Amino acid sequence: MKPVTLRAVVPLLLLFLSVHASGIPSSRQETTPEQKAGTRVLHQLRIYEIFDNTGKEFHDRFRDHAMRIMKRYDFHIVATWESRKDGRTKFVYLLEWPDTETMKDRWAKFLADEEWIRIKQSRNPASGPIVGDIQDITLELTNYSPQRSLVQKN
Repeated sequence: MKPVTLRAVVPLLLLFLSVHASGIPSSRQETTPEQKAGTRVLHQLRIYEIFDNTGKEFHDRFRDHAMRIMKRYDFHIVATWESRKDGRTKFVYLLEWPDTETMKDRWAKFLADEEWIRIKQSRNPASGPIVGDIQDITLELTNYSPQRSLVQKN
């Protein structure tokens, strides 16, 4: 049996998300126990278009700086991937949040972080853009999802 590759999985995940993660609640979906208790878990899928000429710079900056600063604000990065299709490269990562309010608060703090602002301003714009299109998709678990959380709790 051939192993499943990221190249095969990402298009299927994106298709699923485009059809099922529109943010429109289903009238058939019941409230989950987490929602009733105010402890629902959210996932956030972030997809960045990156470029061949600045891809190494992007990965260095994300790995060495963004992830470290995100950790400061309690970002829970579940996984990161890269996908290449039709000559375009996508960097994909999945975050887990306890709720929408926390997600919004942590993003505001991260984007206002003085160190992160300095890092972004320090790059040479002559080398071209480091990121193109950005997709941001918030995912809410269904009441029948077999997996309630993807982050291992310590």
